[in-house]
Amino acid sequence: MKYLKFIPWMLLIIITAACGNRKGKPSQQEVVQNVQQLDEVVPQQIAERLEYVEGNEGWMEDSVPALSTPALRTAYAASAGKAIWSKNGEAIPQADSLLRWIGSARHYGLNPAHYHSNALLGAEERRHTDKDALRDAALWAQTDVLLTDAFFKLATHLHYGIIPRDSIALRKDSLLTDDVLNSLLRDAISGNRLSEILQAQEPVHEQYHLLKAGVAAYEEQYGNHTWDTIAADYTDTLAFRRQLAVRLVQTGHFDTLMNTPDDTVALKKAVKQFQQDIHLYPDGVAGKRTLQYLNRQPKDWLEQAAVSLDRWRKMPDTLPARYLIVNIPAFRLQVWDDSAGMVLESRVIVGTPRTRTPQLSSVMTNFVLYPYWRVPYSIVFKEMLPQIKKDRAYLTQKNLEVVDHHGNIISPDSIDWNKLGKGYFPYVLRQMDGLDNSLGIMKFNFANRFSVYLHDTNNRKLFANSNRALSHGCVRVQAWDSLAMYMVSSDPKPEMADSVRAWLAREEQRVYPLPRRLPIYIRYFSTEYRDGKLQFYEDVYGEDARVRQYFH
Repeated sequence: MKYLKFIPWMLLIIITAACGNRKGKPSQQEVVQNVQQLDEVVPQQIAERLEYVEGNEGWMEDSVPALSTPALRTAYAASAGKAIWSKNGEAIPQADSLLRWIGSARHYGLNPAHYHSNALLGAEERRHTDKDALRDAALWAQTDVLLTDAFFKLATHLHYGIIPRDSIALRKDSLLTDDVLNSLLRDAISGNRLSEILQAQEPVHEQYHLLKAGVAAYEEQYGNHTWDTIAADYTDTLAFRRQLAVRLVQTGHFDTLMNTPDDTVALKKAVKQFQQDIHLYPDGVAGKRTLQYLNRQPKDWLEQAAVSLDRWRKMPDTLPARYLIVNIPAFRLQVWDDSAGMVLESRVIVGTPRTRTPQLSSVMTNFVLYPYWRVPYSIVFKEMLPQIKKDRAYLTQKNLEVVDHHGNIISPDSIDWNKLGKGYFPYVLRQMDGLDNSLGIMKFNFANRFSVYLHDTNNRKLFANSNRALSHGCVRVQAWDSLAMYMVSSDPKPEMADSVRAWLAREEQRVYPLPRRLPIYIRYFSTEYRDGKLQFYEDVYGEDARVRQYFH
């Protein structure tokens, strides 16, 4: 027990020692006699700053974290501790180029503050207004280290994005290690190729570059604007209509050259078009939810677009020659082919916010005509079993049969349904094939751990809905027949297309193995560039809201 009284003192000593490792800010000013002395003194100031970053868990002196302290160490070891971005009190051209990149970061969906914009602009202003600043070794050293980190960050963020990568977005096709970053830096400086090298880090995908161009144009037009809030409670109807018309002009949905705010028909049509674009219920009424979206500021829309740009950066460097992509917020499927561009587009129905369609990458292997539907146990226990216990006729109404684990069909009357539940259910409920089957006429299979697939549906009128987050997680495809025919078109046997049509006509249950497997990506892009403008969609799963913090 006598040793216990020493424990608080020991803890205090340990904490004090740990705090003692933190470095105070490096020298903020050291003015030399003439600029020729800078190349001798600046390296000492750079060393101070590297020690500061290491001693403060990667935080730099402008309170912005460094991308990689080891990468900074490697960069200045390669330069023998000397400045990389200046010589004898004069910035090299590559420094000016990098500052321009930082200044236009928002055109790329990036935040200039992440690249030390405030500190770097402040340093530039001091050198333009204060003659002593041109001979300040501390200021040149600060600028140099911040520029080096900014280059590393820009290269990384243009390549991978800002949002932390998960198991879906973790790319193995290219790595920007500390050594690779330093190699890029050397090439940018020695070959005067900074812009070329940074541009080379961006994705090459057409959709990314269209979206980026849309973001840049939107930023130029609205980036510095703040819109007035349209009040949901109003007494002056005419003033409300005029304010609503102005906002719809700003969003590109109302043309004042052709219409006036007094034209209620045109105004309602514009509201309806806005609702359809966002995937809200298109009733043409500027109600509470519609106004919530109309009142979003340009910076909010730009941030939403920035998230989608970031997600494109997490796609593989090179996409396959043929691939299928499902965009969840757009409720849309597309098939792309190098030889012809986009060859197929279809509306889809995805999972509800409670039963989400997962993001994934896989390869489609086959499709099944007139498939059985093996009902997932989650649906059995939550939705079906309570109904069956009330009335076994539910099984007949839903075209369901009961199968045991040996594949035998069991009579529902031979089962005591009241004894079944989550803890004990030795059967499979299977919906028989046919037009009443929930999977419809066709099911497209691809390996995944979520047990989801693409399929037709027996409730096709739902494709007319604006918001199509309605399924249990699988993706229902409106143009299932066109998708199947596209897959069959690559079959080396030209007669196979006629065979598939004959199987469909005869309602035969068949499995068609694809001669060329089709890569599939299910992704979440809440902003696209379509029809010459940015197209925004509702953040139906809240995936954008979850990651917006990384853009502040």
